[in-house]
Amino acid sequence: MSALSVVIITFNEEKNIARCLDSVQGIADEVIVADSFSTDKTREICSRYPDLVFFQHEFDNYGNQKNRADARAKHDFILTLDADEALSDDLRAEIVRLKQTGFKHDAYMFHRLTNYCGKWIKHCGWYPDKKIRLWNKNAGEWNADGVHEKLVLKPGTKTLQIKKDILHYSFYTIAQHMATINEYSSRAASTRYQKGKKFSFFKMMGSPVWKFFSSFILRGGFLDGYYGYVICRNSAHSSFLKQVKLRELWEKK
Repeated sequence: MSALSVVIITFNEEKNIARCLDSVQGIADEVIVADSFSTDKTREICSRYPDLVFFQHEFDNYGNQKNRADARAKHDFILTLDADEALSDDLRAEIVRLKQTGFKHDAYMFHRLTNYCGKWIKHCGWYPDKKIRLWNKNAGEWNADGVHEKLVLKPGTKTLQIKKDILHYSFYTIAQHMATINEYSSRAASTRYQKGKKFSFFKMMGSPVWKFFSSFILRGGFLDGYYGYVICRNSAHSSFLKQVKLRELWEKK
């Protein structure tokens, strides 16, 4: 049977972390939690789980934090989860089967199903949201992108897609979503600015329109009802904010 290390990064995740940890009980040979000095009950909750490796490190970006945690894993194969995620029963059973037969591929890609304000979202471009989350740590590492970290695998890596779901409990309120949009659009604008990208009036006008049309119409956001509309409108607003914040950075220079 193959051994498996589960790696999770946290910051003020008292609302989510127990669900995440419960979902990997019985399949993880070790669990590593890298915490960015949470000020809530995250550490206390983690202490209730025996043999869990908990350490704290100042946060700089998601990729670097995950790489730090991965470096502490004793086993070659890592299952990486965000604290607001959990394994579905079907995916959990599939991972048990993979462990029993031995991992035949270097990496495994899963689908991610997001819960938004209590509703599972199956359109809007949010599903199946394919993610590589089970992989051999010798086959790659996370990049240090300031907005969306990505697992970069070495050439020739063999990846298998498994059509089972990671359950993602993203936002409990619309206000929480808006706060995240504000934070991420600032990071995205900063990254673009550092790369020398210029503000575009036409992108400011056109990208929000296209984003809403593509997510709500082409990707079936309307099928998700009220919250599908909210998500698509917020996505369009995020595109707008990235452009105006980029302009603001150039003006400050």
